[in-house]
Amino acid sequence: MAGLTDYLWHSIFKTQAENLQQGDSWRLQFDEKIGPRSPNLGWKKYIGKTSARFRCSCCGRREWNSNVVKVVFHMHLGPGQGTVKVKRFGQKCIDCKDGSMETPDISDKNIKILVENLMKEIRIQCYNENLYRAERLPESLPISRRHEPLHCQACIEGMCDQKKDLGYSYF
Repeated sequence: MAGLTDYLWHSIFKTQAENLQQGDSWRLQFDEKIGPRSPNLGWKKYIGKTSARFRCSCCGRREWNSNVVKVVFHMHLGPGQGTVKVKRFGQKCIDCKDGSMETPDISDKNIKILVENLMKEIRIQCYNENLYRAERLPESLPISRRHEPLHCQACIEGMCDQKKDLGYSYF
């Protein structure tokens, strides 16, 4: 599943990056080690918010939705070549003590929205274009439980600004 989802990210990114300034090529890399608040010298950052589904890989029976999912992008434009590093913040099952942070399963539509918002940030931060900074909002998922900050990687790393939102659901 992750391979197919990663392919989708790369495909959407490649298509939308073609609309950036001519002569520059852009590439997308997944990097779970990037610091959310401190990009390397010369790099810019953008923090996106989306909705996603999760499934526990430990017990295999718990699934939940969250409308409080953070994705961090670090971007750098060098001579003719741009790079974007991506970190998708995970969540843990509330029933499994030894569960791991699960990678969010983000819908095709929400990946497109995230990448569209990213492209606008690249144009603003890397090409110094004077654009209005309005983001497209993600497509929300049905929620029936409050967000669980102790099980949210973004909250644990100090990135979640909506700890009290209704944004977490088991089904």
